[in-house]
Amino acid sequence: MHLGPYAIVGKAVLAPMAGVTDRPFRQLCRRMGAAWAVSEMVSSNSLLWGSEKTLRRADHRGEPEPRVVQILGADPPLMARAARHNVDNGAQIIDINMGCPAKKVCHVQAGSALLRDEALVGRILEAVVGAVEVPVTLKIRTGWDKTSRNAATIARIAQESGIQALAIHGRTRACGYSGEAEFETIAAVREQLAIPLIANGDITTPQRARAVLEQTGADAVMIGRAAQGRPWIFREINHYLATGELLPEPSLEVVREILLDHLDNLYAFYGEHTGVRMARKHIAWYSKGQPHGAAFREAVVRVEGSGAQRAMVADFFERLIERRDDCRELAA
Repeated sequence: MHLGPYAIVGKAVLAPMAGVTDRPFRQLCRRMGAAWAVSEMVSSNSLLWGSEKTLRRADHRGEPEPRVVQILGADPPLMARAARHNVDNGAQIIDINMGCPAKKVCHVQAGSALLRDEALVGRILEAVVGAVEVPVTLKIRTGWDKTSRNAATIARIAQESGIQALAIHGRTRACGYSGEAEFETIAAVREQLAIPLIANGDITTPQRARAVLEQTGADAVMIGRAAQGRPWIFREINHYLATGELLPEPSLEVVREILLDHLDNLYAFYGEHTGVRMARKHIAWYSKGQPHGAAFREAVVRVEGSGAQRAMVADFFERLIERRDDCRELAA
């Protein structure tokens, strides 16, 4: 798959997730095999561009190409201006958010709320595509609700507007994240679409990734929540698609090193105070399902300093490793 001058190697990409896909997480997932990684959404409101949060979201230093920035808004001229601004600051692909189901986004008629106004969708897409020389992609849902599934119409508008790839989350906005993703809708869109198509939703294992690719005819799958605490899922999917074999689960030692490295990058990126707070959710995801994980999470969220937080994580995994080794000795 190609997007402009960029050859996309691999069939698993990282979905944009507010509060999650910051630069440290994008870099980690790329190292783990993600074909590309989309930034957290950046508002088209220029009044916010100088804020600390927006500047962090648009920080691409050290990221491999292509650097993908997602923009959010409902006004065509403002979206065009936002696209130019982000390209001027290093974005190599612009992604347009028409899939976010959050109430605060939809209340300002942005995100998935735009799916209710197909004419406005066309004007936004044409404005953004015409404003920049880099590839422009689009992420949508299957529609606003089950009575107005219009992904096929939006896909046609996108293709005619010059969008170079389309990602579809297989749920309507009204569904949120409940129920099962409707991949039959994505398959129907594939039949009429010439540009690359990426399927998103409920893809949690390598086997599921292959099944979705086969069912939908999509060119790639987009992984969101399944990568939280499991960034190696991209490597697992790539290996399974190439060989038909499942990689073994990473050892506790490997998981510990991945997490500690991730924490160090979060502290460096955000600074002491914010870094510790941003790290808490990642620590919770990595420790999910581990023995005594609940008690560990309850304790680690109370820690304020990065040194103490990191030491507690290292100690938790060291105790898991010792317990595993003791069990092996008893079994032998």
